Amino acid sequence: MEQENTYHIRKMRDNDIPQVLEIDLDAFPTQWPHPTNSSFHHELRNKLAHYIVVYRNHSGGGNNPAQNNSLWDRTTSYIKYLFEHDRFFGPITANDKERLAGMAGIWMMVDEAHVVTIGVRKSQRNQGLGEWLLINIIDMAIRLGAKVVTLEVRLSNVTAQKLYEKYGFSIAGTRRKYYSDNGEDAYIMSTEDINSDEYKTSFMQLRADHRQRWSHCCDTN
Repeated sequence: MEQENTYHIRKMRDNDIPQVLEIDLDAFPTQWPHPTNSSFHHELRNKLAHYIVVYRNHSGGGNNPAQNNSLWDRTTSYIKYLFEHDRFFGPITANDKERLAGMAGIWMMVDEAHVVTIGVRKSQRNQGLGEWLLINIIDMAIRLGAKVVTLEVRLSNVTAQKLYEKYGFSIAGTRRKYYSDNGEDAYIMSTEDINSDEYKTSFMQLRADHRQRWSHCCDTN
């Protein structure tokens, strides 16, 4: 049985979009323009785009096939369970009892994974969720065959820059007047080769440290 205070990560689905739009507006209130229903529908059908969400299930369980009594119920429930679970990120279907806390996405361009967004609701920050999303998209980039991960970050967002630096990103350049809301510049940040033994060793240690620190709220198994 899933605990109500435990967060999980899975792929983003169409019926996540209303909550994802809420998260985007909450996490990036000054951003302009904001994504729309149609833009996210398009993104989820874009073969280059890969999005995940972090959620908390308020249903109090019900996903365990073994809880059914008859052989027929156990068999049909297990088949349904297999169809509804992604092998990397768990459940792939959303329901109205799932409260999304954050989202993240990358675009795969040849051997580069470009981070297009990482956002967490303000009310659910300081629980390691933003870092957990970053861990998962780096892991996804490795599995998708990326060599490097890149992103843009505001010059004023020192907190985010420190998190990215922790995971091996360094400043590779500047995009002038990148943010349309206030004309602020953006740093371009990039990792070294994420397939190198050195990077993977460091990344695995950082992931283990996060798991140890936040295991009480994040389903990091």
